[in-house]
Amino acid sequence: MLRPEYPIVTERLELRPFTEADFEPLFAMYSRQDVTRYLYWSPRSHDEVRDALAVRLRSTILQAEGDWLILAMQLRSTGAVAGEILLKWTSATHRSGEVGFVLHPDHHGRGYAGEAARQMLRLGFDEMELHRIVGRCDGRNTASYRVMEKLEMRLEAHFVENEFVKGEWCDERIYSMLAREWRSLTA
Repeated sequence: MLRPEYPIVTERLELRPFTEADFEPLFAMYSRQDVTRYLYWSPRSHDEVRDALAVRLRSTILQAEGDWLILAMQLRSTGAVAGEILLKWTSATHRSGEVGFVLHPDHHGRGYAGEAARQMLRLGFDEMELHRIVGRCDGRNTASYRVMEKLEMRLEAHFVENEFVKGEWCDERIYSMLAREWRSLTA
């Protein structure tokens, strides 16, 4: 089980649970075609974002396999919500998890996703004692896979046309890191 103390403070970010007040920043992000291009869904309506926010309001601890921790990435300098960071507990038996992130395009290219993802890796490996954490992305999503490469996650698979998403066959890249690799990086 993981029940972090909030906010989780990094050099430039506060990672914190979503609140009702985060509807507008979440809508500003998820209603955009350029944000959802490589995700499984299309731009979301107000009602769909309200539903997504309701899920995020409940996703603040990891109690059981299958649970998601979904946190707002808030800039310490301005208080703006730059995006969201996720950690999923995928298997208790195999001690595995998954990390993910979504950023508003206004905040791309500044290293925020990597800064936040590093904290999710820390939570997963150091606090939950996971053995393995993966990250997945559409094979065309260069920005996402570069973040994982900068985190020194290892490319384990590049599946060619393995998913049919939004009317087209898409590639998927899967990156991974093991606990021993994390310990070596952070020693």
